Amino acid sequence: PLTKTVQARAFAKINAGLKVLAKRPDGFHEIRTVYQTVGLADRLWVNLSQRQKGICLKCDHQELSSERDNLVYRAAELWQRARGFKGGISLRLEKQIPIGAGLGGGSSDAAATLLALERLTGNRLELAARLELAARLGSDVPLFLLGGRVLGCGRGEEVYPLTDLSARHCLIAFPGFSVSTAQAY
Repeated sequence: PLTKTVQARAFAKINAGLKVLAKRPDGFHEIRTVYQTVGLADRLWVNLSQRQKGICLKCDHQELSSERDNLVYRAAELWQRARGFKGGISLRLEKQIPIGAGLGGGSSDAAATLLALERLTGNRLELAARLELAARLGSDVPLFLLGGRVLGCGRGEEVYPLTDLSARHCLIAFPGFSVSTAQAY
């Protein structure tokens, strides 16, 4: 029987540039941004079992749910349906990226979940299908499938890899309170 575990890192991002354009008919804003992933990362462990069923998520951050409203849970559930996986998925998430800081922690965790599940099963989607699945989870999720420096268009889900810049230091300051993306826009 299949029982495998993989550990993944889910990197934070910064927006090296952001232009907010007109409001779209779907209620989102059209944007142009340059995303850059940075070294700050959450850690995720993913385990598959043929003996068990369902999804079990444990998170070390008390403010985050371990149920369907957590993007990691939703990513596992979406992947499970898309790939027809009948076994159980257990996930453990250790948060290092501050919540509500604009660093994409939840989106990165969701992308890392999709990639880890593919790595565990060897059941890989084509890039376009993987990006579409990620976009269903959130606007920032597709960028984390690429990583590095990425051009984001549309509501952010339309992504194009850019040439990486040379390594450099970056200071990220978090004031200690969260701001929702909707409030920021």
